[in-house]
Amino acid sequence: VPRFLSKAVPTPLEPCTLQTFPPPMDIRGLRRLPLPAHVRRDPTRAWRWRNLLVSFVHSVVTGLWAVLCVWQVPEMLRDIENTSSASGYLLLCFSAGYFIHDTLDIIVSHQSRASWEYLVHHAMAISAFFSGIFLGRFVAAGMLSLFVEVSNIFLTIRMLLKLSNMPAPALYSINKYVNLVMYFLFRLVPQTYLTWYFVCYVEVRGQGAFLIVNLFLLDAMILTYFSRLLRSDFFPDSCRRRAGKDAGGEKFLVD
Repeated sequence: VPRFLSKAVPTPLEPCTLQTFPPPMDIRGLRRLPLPAHVRRDPTRAWRWRNLLVSFVHSVVTGLWAVLCVWQVPEMLRDIENTSSASGYLLLCFSAGYFIHDTLDIIVSHQSRASWEYLVHHAMAISAFFSGIFLGRFVAAGMLSLFVEVSNIFLTIRMLLKLSNMPAPALYSINKYVNLVMYFLFRLVPQTYLTWYFVCYVEVRGQGAFLIVNLFLLDAMILTYFSRLLRSDFFPDSCRRRAGKDAGGEKFLVD
């Protein structure tokens, strides 16, 4: 356990990763919310809707929390390896708990084949966050990587609108431009800075080497998702020619 938490948190795994994410009763409360008619008729769409609602709550809480952590301790931007805070440490625990929960939800709901990209991402995130939780290093890197959750707020809204098939073209149009800006500011920019910092300043061995590999894989995933987003929202003719599946099909990370 990091020295600054050694008295307050005797064992990080149990109180943080398993207890800081909302308990099952709270999550079931989200699932009691009414479903759009287009979603309610299909069990797979209904599961995806509820899964996205949980993801939306996680993005709002985690994205704002990560920005606040860095704002409170700006040294995190200069020393990604050694700078930390109690709040940032607990945020890693919270997010690791969410990714464990979402992984189990996907597997138990028999959505592994359609959502395999999510499972790969979650495995990378959980392993990277656990390395920070147990070794107490690169907590600041975790904070910067969680800036992506601010972008995910608008990305999830986009996916909910597509999934619900709601006749709200004005709302979708506004959100797609906001989503593009947020994707650049809170996903591409922090990821580029993290990649530059690790390449220039982090020793490629042990935890540093493990995180660099994770980072490069995440870079490839982020650029792939960005390409999909541009094709789907700004070049739809190209997307149709690829004959990809829609939000109601088997593909979870829809174009």
